[in-house]
Amino acid sequence: MSFETILIANRGEIACRIIRTARAMGYRTVALFTDPDVGAPHVLAADAAVHIGPAMAYLDGARIIAAAERMGAGAVHPGYGFLSENAGFARACAEAGLVFIGPGPEAIALMGSKAEAKKAMERAGVPCLPGYAGDEQSEAVLLTEGARIGFPLMVKAAMGGGGKGMRLVREEAALPDALQRARSEALSAFGDGMLILERALEAPRHVEIQVLADGQGNVVHLFERDCSVQRRHQKVVEEAPSPAVDEALRAAMGVAAVKAAQACGYVGAGTVEFLLDGGAFHFLEMNTRLQVEHPVTEAVTGIDLVEWQIRVARGEALPWRQEEIALEGHAIEARLYAEDPAQGFLPQAGRLVRWRPAPGLRVDHGLAEGQVISADYDPMLAKLIAHGSDRDTARRRLIRGLEETEVLGLRTNKAFLINLLREECFARGDATTAFLEREFAGDASLAPVTPGTDLLALAAFLFATRRGGASDPSHPRFGWGNGPRPVVRFRLADGGTVHEGAVTFRRDAAGLELVHESGVLEGVTLEPGLCRFLSDGEAGQLIWAFEGDVLHLEGVSLRDITHAPAEATDTRGEAVVRAPMAGTVIAVTVAPGDAVEKGQVLAVLEAMKMEHPLRAGVTGRVSAVLAVAGAQVKARQDLIEIEGNGE
Repeated sequence: MSFETILIANRGEIACRIIRTARAMGYRTVALFTDPDVGAPHVLAADAAVHIGPAMAYLDGARIIAAAERMGAGAVHPGYGFLSENAGFARACAEAGLVFIGPGPEAIALMGSKAEAKKAMERAGVPCLPGYAGDEQSEAVLLTEGARIGFPLMVKAAMGGGGKGMRLVREEAALPDALQRARSEALSAFGDGMLILERALEAPRHVEIQVLADGQGNVVHLFERDCSVQRRHQKVVEEAPSPAVDEALRAAMGVAAVKAAQACGYVGAGTVEFLLDGGAFHFLEMNTRLQVEHPVTEAVTGIDLVEWQIRVARGEALPWRQEEIALEGHAIEARLYAEDPAQGFLPQAGRLVRWRPAPGLRVDHGLAEGQVISADYDPMLAKLIAHGSDRDTARRRLIRGLEETEVLGLRTNKAFLINLLREECFARGDATTAFLEREFAGDASLAPVTPGTDLLALAAFLFATRRGGASDPSHPRFGWGNGPRPVVRFRLADGGTVHEGAVTFRRDAAGLELVHESGVLEGVTLEPGLCRFLSDGEAGQLIWAFEGDVLHLEGVSLRDITHAPAEATDTRGEAVVRAPMAGTVIAVTVAPGDAVEKGQVLAVLEAMKMEHPLRAGVTGRVSAVLAVAGAQVKARQDLIEIEGNGE
């Protein structure tokens, strides 16, 4: 199957990753872009690009195939996400004479249904958890089967992935609501409300095996990845190999994964996922595509998975026997997200004002400074991958790389990742899927960032350099001269919080000093995007960037309101339920006059591929409902008003 041009049916870091290997192999590459992605880095990285329409046109198979035909592409690489596991799209590509760089539609369809996949694995002798995967989907049957299986119980969307349509149920009384919520989320995310039930393991390891298969019947595995560190069933940190797997277990899981691939006639790169409970492992699902975490496998095997996806699609045979593939060292990947850990990891949208990825790491991304991170897509910004001769070396390198990564303009989970990698349980290699909930729930990175007095003094200094064009710290306003040393009073707004204080700029032969209410910063020097200083004799630095009148620092964005007129205060506070970000209202559960309790879910917003329950901030009675299901809303838009009763 010969082709010279590959169209990438994806975006962002995924498209950039595929383009990198395809171009190194000599292929011409074609990118797709939608309205929000005009001028995006993946568009500029390709040899050619085609505009296909509004934000979610990446899900429109007909437009994508038309673009491939228009650009003379002979093959389509679906990446991961979007249509990568859509059997209908794979079939349509074949019917159009395009090579689909992935498995055949039959394997995608079989493994795309958790219900059918589980049946196939049981026939192949792959270990599975007790559960129910039947066609009868009435609530009565699911309640009966749930009681039979026992609790804790996992409810899953049969066609799902990425943690969507999943609910952990610990007691029978909670099952009806879990079924309703999981089905609703499954219908919204996948267009199919079928559910399966499985016995839940509350603290297993999540270990997956990478497989490669060619069209001649050869199947090998490339060892395991440990993906146990998860939040809401979505992976946060991944590593290879797993610290919980020894040689004997690795061999047994590898054999089971190869059986799984053979059972569905698999061709290409895929991943067989297992739950590991002690020495016992159980089939979870098979992902019929490249995985987000594939770089850690590439790091420890030296095998480019995208290259071999393309070679297999051309009809080439795998060149290795299983015993010829070796593990070298250890690799860990962390997913950097635009999200606010202090607000339940609420996804963030906005402009990326500063982006400087760390040197010394593999950083897969599709970002550029000034780019707008859209609410239309997943909030993952980049993947940082560190490799070392052993696990602790890789872990230390990843921590340092995260510390050296500069990202401003949006809240991110950077500090959360650094603290997670330093946490004792993770450092020992003992993290399970319950790690974040049990070991990490009280971490400081989950609390709102409160600017300290040093940071506020530096911020006041940065704002002062802008006022009146005084951008040079040798300017008289910073105390250079014989007159009285100036005291600058400031009021800086961080969202709804106002920080007030004073700082004195003082200069002597040693340099500029900032004297504030609780200390002195010495040796203050200013460079583009960087401020250096000494605090209590210790060297420090602050990265910064202005966006209009907003000063962005790590974890906080400030506005100078020192001379601004007093603004009216919104006294409604928690009595108004607002949209935390732009999105679609998919449910409103109350009407005017309804009594509500503090913490009660009043509406559900869908944004950035996730559902966000919106809760009452006070106990009282609903006075107004300002949005309906299906409505598109803006960030901070009022949705529901409550007359509180003082509780």
